[in-house]
Amino acid sequence: MDIEFSQEDLDFEKEVQDFIENNLPKGMDLWTKRGEWFEALRKKGGWDVSKWPVEFGGPGFTPTQRYIFDNEMAKNSTPPQLPFGVGMLAPILMNYGSKEQQDRFLPGIRDSSVNWCQGYSEPGAGSDLANLKTKAELTEDGKHYIVNGQKIWTTLAHIAHWMFCLVRTSSTGVKQEGITFLLIPMDDPGIEVKPIITLGGSHTVNEVYITDVKVPVENRIGEEGKGWTYAKGLLIHERTGLAGIQNSVLALEKAKENASSIKVGDGTLLDVPVFKNKIGALEAELLALEFTELRSLAQVSAGGDPGPESSIMKLKGTEIQQRISELNLESSGIYAAAWGNPVGPAFAKGATSGYLGARATTIYGGASEVQKDVISKNVLGLG
Repeated sequence: MDIEFSQEDLDFEKEVQDFIENNLPKGMDLWTKRGEWFEALRKKGGWDVSKWPVEFGGPGFTPTQRYIFDNEMAKNSTPPQLPFGVGMLAPILMNYGSKEQQDRFLPGIRDSSVNWCQGYSEPGAGSDLANLKTKAELTEDGKHYIVNGQKIWTTLAHIAHWMFCLVRTSSTGVKQEGITFLLIPMDDPGIEVKPIITLGGSHTVNEVYITDVKVPVENRIGEEGKGWTYAKGLLIHERTGLAGIQNSVLALEKAKENASSIKVGDGTLLDVPVFKNKIGALEAELLALEFTELRSLAQVSAGGDPGPESSIMKLKGTEIQQRISELNLESSGIYAAAWGNPVGPAFAKGATSGYLGARATTIYGGASEVQKDVISKNVLGLG
């Protein structure tokens, strides 16, 4: 692979930088004027949905342009879009949804007027997702499914308008073949959302109880019993996003800055050989991960899927996120114990919550053990 940017790529990089400089809201306006930012991206020519194909309003970036675009957005901490609609459900609708479903749901996904959550994991069906028990039974007239069950670790279900949900429509044969992909409105009276407060002290995930929810057949994506196929495609996109490579590059630079502010002897913590070695190892692994991402982007641009590279990126990317959080905890020293209180260096206030919150990164979206299985089978040919 040619790793040098062409002049055309360098011109594009400058174009993105200029756009951010001229359009990104400053200070607190970064959040209060998010809508104006996304509208400016849209008017630029589909930059608000940078990964969407041209036929659905995307910009048609080359793999290198996507890499440049994502890097510049991450470097400038631009407001993110919630991933469930734009990055996860949208590709499923584009590939497997009907024209009516695309026309119905994609506009609300694109303009962020409709929030989505992912109804996958259940008690007893996390990493072994095919073991899910939430049941959907077709009514006698064949027009609706009656859904009953429970989902867990459902991120942002408390603010979602809709859930894309895996349900069991058959209990015979291979368990993967009895799963169907449904779109369920969260305002149905049979939906109950209960918060789960995470180890890091935040409310992002929930339990969702589904009781006699009536879902029209037209809310089914694709064929009945083919949901596992669609879900695997969605997980590939999710895992690629969860790697958080660009954000980790910036987070590591920040961790180095934090360490350089801690005095140790005549120098700083960043001068301590053991700590410096940890930084160097992470920098090398991040560089290798960036090249893996570029290979994956090139494969997608050629008409393929991200493939097992998504598992490599998810596995290594989330491990790196955890290790960066450990560096910040180490740099904070005793001040990390004052969890959430302004004691010691400013970054120490969030060091413990950041460390604890990062424990989940190697679990959600498919635990590390699952990613290793995928890699061993599809890359190493071991199973």
